[in-house]
Parts: sequence; C-alpha cells; structure tokens
Amino acid sequence: MKTAFCFDLDGTLTRQEILPLIARDIDLYQEFEALTLATINGIIPFVNSFKLRCRILAEVPISRVKAIVSQVKLYDKVVQFVSNNKECCFIATGNLDIWIEELAQKIGCPIYSSVAKYTEDKLDGIEKILDKADAVDDIRAKGFNRVVAIGDGMGDVGMFQQADISIAYGATHCPNQTLLELSNFVTFNEDALCRTINTLL
Repeated sequence: MKTAFCFDLDGTLTRQEILPLIARDIDLYQEFEALTLATINGIIPFVNSFKLRCRILAEVPISRVKAIVSQVKLYDKVVQFVSNNKECCFIATGNLDIWIEELAQKIGCPIYSSVAKYTEDKLDGIEKILDKADAVDDIRAKGFNRVVAIGDGMGDVGMFQQADISIAYGATHCPNQTLLELSNFVTFNEDALCRTINTLL
C-alpha cells in the first residue's frame, strides 16, 4: 500500500487563516474573519468568497502579502511530519501561488494552489481556482493507491470525497458538519492528528 497525505493549508498546517491576516493590514480584519467563517461553514460557496476576498486584497502589494504570510504561525509537529515524509506529503490550498510560494518552500513538499494573474507587484486577478478533488486525482496518478485527506472547511469537501481516508482537523476551527459527515477520523489537537497520521503511514 503506497499512501499519500494531502493537507489543507489554512487552519491545518497554519495556526491562522492567511487571508484575514492580510486583511488586518488594510483594516478589514473583522469583515474578513466573518467572511472566512461563513465560507468554512458552507454559508457562502468557497469560489464566490475567494474571488471577492482576492478582489478586495488586490490593492495590497504582493511583496507586502508575502511579508505577512512569512510570519504566519505553523503547527510545528504536523509540519515536522510533512518534512519527515516529503516523498508522500502534499498541500492542497485555494490560496494564490504568488502569495504562498515562500511558505510552501519553507514547509518543503509539493503544493497544489490557485494561480494568480499579476504584473510585477500587483495582483491583476485569478487565472485558476484550485479544485482540491483534482489535486487528489493528480496525486493518485503519481502511483499512490491510498490518499489521506486532512482539512477543516467546506473548501476541503471535494478533497474528502475523492480521498480514501479523510481526517477532519479542528485545532483552529471546529470542522463544519458536512466535513464531519465525510470524515473517517476527527481530531481536535496537534498531538492527536500526528498520532493518527503516523498510524496510516
């Protein structure tokens, strides 16, 4: 059995949601936090929410966004698992590639993300929004015959439906009901998640 692990980024590998952190820089943190929670809970479709948030954040220079993202706090034990198992770990995130490329390099495993359109230091729009189910399909095509998905929100539903085993992770946010219903395991702290994924190696 060749197993791959596909991790959501925000709230799963990171201790904070990235877009609200960026929004704090333009004094829209509370508005973005409410929008993020509504998206996680399935009240607003992820694609619609993401387009709106990117349109608002387009005024923030890309270099500034990268500086903010570089300070995001991580779940160190989960990231250590990824680092120790780079050959079978992947990240699937709706975030834009240009914003998170340095964070992805720091974590050190392959990443599937949405793709930005930009000119120099300015975001012009979105070229492609990632469908996380497609990421699972691509991972499987690499020769993995079992895919374990780990996430916390509505944006992870497609990934959970396509994976063989799904783990809802509630250390940052309580996973929404749809995700819980699709999950084989539910964990609410970093140690419990690490114990679970280590048993699946």
